[in-house]
Amino acid sequence: MGNLLYLIAVIIIIIWAISFLGGFYTGGIIHLLLVIAIIMIVIKALNRGNI
Repeated sequence: MGNLLYLIAVIIIIIWAISFLGGFYTGGIIHLLLVIAIIMIVIKALNRGNI
């Protein structure tokens, strides 16, 4: 389950980067998804003891 959340977080970050750098308008929801993805990555790293 943890690997799936990590994969989803990475996909969201990639979509955000493409949208941000490509100039596509996705609205404010993509920034909210980016924050959620970063929080998921930090929580996963803390649970593993990497940070």
